[in-house]
Amino acid sequence: MFLILKKEVFAPDTFLWEVAAPEIADAAEAGQFAMVRLKEGGERIPLTIADFDRERGTVTLVVKVVGRSTEEMATYSAGERFLDFIGPLGAPTQVKGKNHIVLVGGGLGVAPLYPILRSFKELGSGTTTILGFRTRNQIFWEERFRLLSNQLLVMTEDGSYGRHGTTIDALRFILSGEVPVDEVMTVGPIGMMQAVAEVTRPLKIPTFASMNSIMVDGIGMCGSCRITVEGKVLFACVDGPDMDAHKVDFEELKVRQNRFKKEEIASLKKYRGECALKKEGRIF
Repeated sequence: MFLILKKEVFAPDTFLWEVAAPEIADAAEAGQFAMVRLKEGGERIPLTIADFDRERGTVTLVVKVVGRSTEEMATYSAGERFLDFIGPLGAPTQVKGKNHIVLVGGGLGVAPLYPILRSFKELGSGTTTILGFRTRNQIFWEERFRLLSNQLLVMTEDGSYGRHGTTIDALRFILSGEVPVDEVMTVGPIGMMQAVAEVTRPLKIPTFASMNSIMVDGIGMCGSCRITVEGKVLFACVDGPDMDAHKVDFEELKVRQNRFKKEEIASLKKYRGECALKKEGRIF
């Protein structure tokens, strides 16, 4: 069993867990992920590692409620325990010193971008970070990123904070500047990462995206997270999650992301029904 040391709520549908997991913390690298299972019979949930502290033996996860299992995760509090925590999984981000790297994070993708930024900063790279949110009340970790970024742009789609616009608007602005960009790294919604790739493609700037495709086992056995990259089938859980964004078939990936939608909706409906019955005292 794994202990939740801290829980912090960023927004009604977004929260942080800090988990006591010294073995995972000791082995974790930027860009990797872990699998959570709350209880016997529960779903395996892939979650990118948002931070880790080797000295304290802790791993930080930032979670967005998107379905049955993450909605149940949101009911857990600091001091409670859950059954399984497996990791680190996936290949670490290939971090090499760069004169100027641009990091683009959207929504929940902001969280796993943080250890990647830290790794580049430790190598002395010049860093521009672009963080995108729909509105002000979804913003988190701004100061963390500001401390490590040579330049930080916070974008909100409704203009309620920072600069009005999207991460793509900010990226175009940075790329039009006088400082050359050696590489772009992006984490976030599939549509955003695809748009980042299309902006950098004509400029021939190496661009890497963290693939958040649907996973089941997280170790390459089920094939659920397969992605076509330059005509070749790869698995996000073992070949990624980072992949060359200019070679990923994003259109195919978008279709594949919806293949369990019907089952996910049914599972969430069943869970909420069970919660309602428990609240009424009709089941235990």
